[in-house]
Amino acid sequence: MTEKKPMLSAAEALDLLLAAVEPIAQTQTLPTLEANGRVLAEGQVSQLNVPPMDNTQMDGYAVRAIDCAGGAARLKVAQRIPAGQVGQPLQAGTAARIFTGAMIPPGADAVVMQEQCEPEKTVEGDFVTIRHAPQAGEWIRRSGEDIRAGSVILQAGTRLRAQELGLAASVGLASLPVVRKPRVAVFFTGDELAMPGEPLKPGAIYNSNRFTLRGLLENLGCEITDYGIVPDSLDATRDTLRRAAAGHDLIITSGGVSVGEEDHIKPAVEAEGRLNMWQIAIKPGKPLAFGEINRADQDSRAYFIGLPGNPVSSFVTFLLFVRPFILRLQGVADVAPKAFRMRADFVLPKGDRRNEFLRAKINGSGGLDLFANQGSAVLTSTAWGDGLIDNPPGQAIGQGDMVRFIPFNELLY
Repeated sequence: MTEKKPMLSAAEALDLLLAAVEPIAQTQTLPTLEANGRVLAEGQVSQLNVPPMDNTQMDGYAVRAIDCAGGAARLKVAQRIPAGQVGQPLQAGTAARIFTGAMIPPGADAVVMQEQCEPEKTVEGDFVTIRHAPQAGEWIRRSGEDIRAGSVILQAGTRLRAQELGLAASVGLASLPVVRKPRVAVFFTGDELAMPGEPLKPGAIYNSNRFTLRGLLENLGCEITDYGIVPDSLDATRDTLRRAAAGHDLIITSGGVSVGEEDHIKPAVEAEGRLNMWQIAIKPGKPLAFGEINRADQDSRAYFIGLPGNPVSSFVTFLLFVRPFILRLQGVADVAPKAFRMRADFVLPKGDRRNEFLRAKINGSGGLDLFANQGSAVLTSTAWGDGLIDNPPGQAIGQGDMVRFIPFNELLY
């Protein structure tokens, strides 16, 4: 009798998926305003200093520090410098009224905030009494303090968020080269599936996975082709795989990856391509499949990932495996989510030989509460929870134990 091959661990499965990815080579140039969520194709270098000139951090008075050394100097206000205007050289014994962001005039070497000044108007002109002895450089932002001309401000493979777009704009980059969006085909197997709005026949369930997976893929900036619900037949599954392989980088299915007579994904993938992985030692989500589907020319393939049909299993395996796969497909180097050590405010008996990913919520005292029902069909747990506890195989959790917690905000975008 052939010995059963042990299932891959979560870490081994992820390593296998990431090692197989060949990042998308096609790029496009987008206006910086339209590049949110996209992945940068080339590193970006600043052509200027930021700030481009010495400027003030405060509303106040630009002075020569030596003129205020006594801590109570009365100076003539010789000029007024709003942001966006260039002042005249500052003469000894004078001050310049200056506003936040304005360029420091030549000759000035400090700014005194207006709260430490007493302005007065006289027939001889405007004067100010400085009641502070500033140090040279006080409240001055130096040219290049943030960014130096010639420095790399954004690395290739950076996933552009609002702050990266602002950084690019701060050095005058009106457009950015980005990786084209991943083209992902999805379909869902199961004769029992119905769409919301349709009458629910006996034995039928609504296809929640279609909505969950579509939302997750949209968050990752994918172009999605949705083939809908495919009948439980080998021919229909093979036909949909063939059509989906054309023009797509990745095919994702939900359901049909178990070992029952009505589960046709495994034989269909083997007939239309090859299967590189089948089942992993995690809970929920054991029946996860990975392979490739031949395109019509037989010289190229589309990647394939088959997710379980149970909604929590589908959700969790997407976050743990599909998300990093798609990010790496876009050229992102660091795809690992941040995890934190947090206190468990519950007790969990020792589990089996699978790595468990438990839905948990951060409570008011800074610990973690566990959702009462950790079943793979209980989708409520994913909406209630704040993230996943990564619990090693066979590990019991005691009250007050420190556990590894991955917040959903590290996994959903």
